[in-house]
Amino acid sequence: MEINKEAILNKTHYGLNIYAYVLRQYYPGETVLSLSGRDCKPAKNPFNADKPTLIVKVVDNCAVHTDCEEAITDGNVFEFASLHFKLSGQELLDKLNDVLHLRIGQKNGFYNQEDEIFTEPEPEIIKPKPPVFSYFKKPITNVVPTKEITLIEVYNLIQSNEFATCTSTLRNIQDVKEARKYKAFNFDYVTFSGAFSKRNDKHIKKHSGLLTIDFDHISNISKLKEELIKDEYFETELLFTSPSGDGLKWIIPIELTKVKHQDYFKAVANYIQHTYSLEVDGSGKDISRACFLPHDPNVFINPKYL
Repeated sequence: MEINKEAILNKTHYGLNIYAYVLRQYYPGETVLSLSGRDCKPAKNPFNADKPTLIVKVVDNCAVHTDCEEAITDGNVFEFASLHFKLSGQELLDKLNDVLHLRIGQKNGFYNQEDEIFTEPEPEIIKPKPPVFSYFKKPITNVVPTKEITLIEVYNLIQSNEFATCTSTLRNIQDVKEARKYKAFNFDYVTFSGAFSKRNDKHIKKHSGLLTIDFDHISNISKLKEELIKDEYFETELLFTSPSGDGLKWIIPIELTKVKHQDYFKAVANYIQHTYSLEVDGSGKDISRACFLPHDPNVFINPKYL
């Protein structure tokens, strides 16, 4: 195999391992590069007086960097490596192949198979603690929570067959009133926005930092789902099809240090109306809002939790 940039990227996790290797030369024994969710945590920049201003991410299958203080020019992993090794072109590629023990172009073994050796550990991935909130057993008239549950546990429940029967039955009921009544008495539910001693805004124990956005009567669910996951302003924590089958439940994180829950909901609702030309269910403004749990094998959870 020829020693080229593509071959090196294929063996170094899009080049992230190269960033990790270079940074480890300056900060041995430290966690030099941590990825969390979509974003990478700022790392120390040895070319900016060790300040935590270096941002690394993957774009089009290649790791790239920026510096918050513009101490170095924006560039890709090879340009960053060049700052350290003071090499360029084929000399730099040969050096990376050597110091990272990639063995590109070398043959080994009885059948002359390429020997792939990964000695440089991948950057540490930080798994955040999933939000916690209250879980209630059916029917909706039960306002005392059964337990507290995490986002991952709810994801697993929705993905499993736990609610498959009641979801299928509901979607086969044609009468709107009958369907509403069935849903109220046959679905367990959660309060995504917090943990409660009783389902009432006044009885909240702790806010989860989550907000539920309800989309009803959507003509193209798969298209909207894809758009929401790619939304540039709001990170999707959980996204699943509603019990009725014609809507979506979008769970997003909110920051309540400066804005109240209700005000945040209004701002998000306005954003959605402006961006997607969709109206959202106004019940999301209630902190103790109940959200029924359906069966959805294609439920989406933010990969950072997995």
